[in-house]
Amino acid sequence: MTEVMSPVLPLSGDDEARRAALRRMRTLATSLLVVAAIVFALTHGHGGAWGYVNATAEAAMVGAIADWFAVTALFRHPMGVPIPHTALIPKKKDQLAASLQDFVSENFLREDVIRDRIAAAGPAERVGEWIAVPGRVHRIVDEGARVTSDLLGRVKEEDVQVVITEMIVPRMMQEPLSPAVGQLLSEILDEGAHTGLVDLGLDEMHGWLAAHPDRVTDLILQRAPEWAPRWANTMVADRLFREVLTWVEDIRDDPRHDARVALDHWLVELADDLQHDPDTMERAERLKQRLLTQPKAATTAVRLWDSFRRGLLEALGDRDGVLRRRIVEEIEGLGERLTSDPVLAAKVDGWAGDAAAYVVEHYGGEIATVISATVERWDGKETADRIELHVGRDLQFIRINGTVVGGLAGLVIHAISRLW
Repeated sequence: MTEVMSPVLPLSGDDEARRAALRRMRTLATSLLVVAAIVFALTHGHGGAWGYVNATAEAAMVGAIADWFAVTALFRHPMGVPIPHTALIPKKKDQLAASLQDFVSENFLREDVIRDRIAAAGPAERVGEWIAVPGRVHRIVDEGARVTSDLLGRVKEEDVQVVITEMIVPRMMQEPLSPAVGQLLSEILDEGAHTGLVDLGLDEMHGWLAAHPDRVTDLILQRAPEWAPRWANTMVADRLFREVLTWVEDIRDDPRHDARVALDHWLVELADDLQHDPDTMERAERLKQRLLTQPKAATTAVRLWDSFRRGLLEALGDRDGVLRRRIVEEIEGLGERLTSDPVLAAKVDGWAGDAAAYVVEHYGGEIATVISATVERWDGKETADRIELHVGRDLQFIRINGTVVGGLAGLVIHAISRLW
């Protein structure tokens, strides 16, 4: 099967300027060759001083022709004659691309080089300066809100339900969750992060009890003995209510209350049992199974997602809303810290270096193959023309230097031969 070659990119304005410069230098180099040939013809057979001029012109022609051949042989066959080891770039472009790929991979796509370049560039400070441009953060947030809203709007409810029922729920059914829940609970208890929730629960409980004394007393009266007088039961119920209210208030106000200590102790034991006690782990897994197999579990999850999605869409759509204002403030604050806090900037630069080093270490070889894979698809002649367009002007100096150096060498050789 014949491989289809891809054309190289079309010429740009800069390429047209390069072509004109190449044409001028090529004309100059050829003109020197023509001048040397004319001088050689006019001085041929003359002696004396003209012999020195003739020898100089002859050697200049040889040098010019040799260097013309060498430069031309890189890109095409000289005068169209398929001489061996000519038109090297069209013939050897794949090997050249592989060599260039190895060179780039060995000398540029290295962890130490990448880290040094990122450290020298200081991306954190540059990002901070970029963010500091007036109005830029608002444009970022506006565009991000638009893209996020579009993405959320495209998520269909039935797709979410499929993901939950066919992917998330089966996975959760297979994976034992009690060790993970136990470990999470243990870490929460170690950091004391649960105290806020306990305070909130006690505060709400005290408020509800204070606001609904009749409900509590009615509940107590329902359990009171029928043989006791009504007034006695009421007095006991009121007394019990006041004791319960006072007890809850004491627990709420005293962080070291015995009830709080007992609760913490029970939670610690529960966290440990969830990780190590087979009976507790089994009961937790059975509870998980019952919850996940409930017919309305997936429906409830979809509704929660839909509520979250609609709330987020509404918040993103309000340009003056709390969410977007908060995002703007956070980004602006981050930009200011990146430019004013050297420690944070160094840390961010380190993260960028780590990320780039990881990419280079694991995917550097694949990245470098872009060079060979791209060049292999190019047409050989067009590749040679494009390379000549970029370096051909400088290569014409080889021809010019060959003409001048050849002429000087011829003059010296002729002079030595005459003096010998």
